[in-house]
Amino acid sequence: MRLTLMLSLILALAGCSSAPTAGDVAAENAPATTAAADNADAARCAAAGGELKPLGRLQRVQCVVPYADAGKACSAKAECSGQCLAQGETELVAGSKARGVCQTDVSQNFGCRQRIDNGVAQGTICVD
Repeated sequence: MRLTLMLSLILALAGCSSAPTAGDVAAENAPATTAAADNADAARCAAAGGELKPLGRLQRVQCVVPYADAGKACSAKAECSGQCLAQGETELVAGSKARGVCQTDVSQNFGCRQRIDNGVAQGTICVD
């Protein structure tokens, strides 16, 4: 009985071998590849006039390029590269006449914002 128990233990421990597998080797090479890809992404983003920033609840890194018309006065999305947004901290009454400013960049898609369309304030939306 003792011999059977010892053999079972030895076989179980032998199954815990630390010899590298193909997956282990690929995983070891991944950080260098990821770092190179990150550098290439940063270079492409900078060349486009942007900056890599973590956005949203998941903090996914994205290239944030300012819109050419950022901050321009507007009364509709058609006047902007991005959205026409209410400015300031005070929420406007949805349905009321309003003017806004063109969104600065894609990062303004996160958080709370109120769109202006056809000169009318829309409801406020919050996105993580």
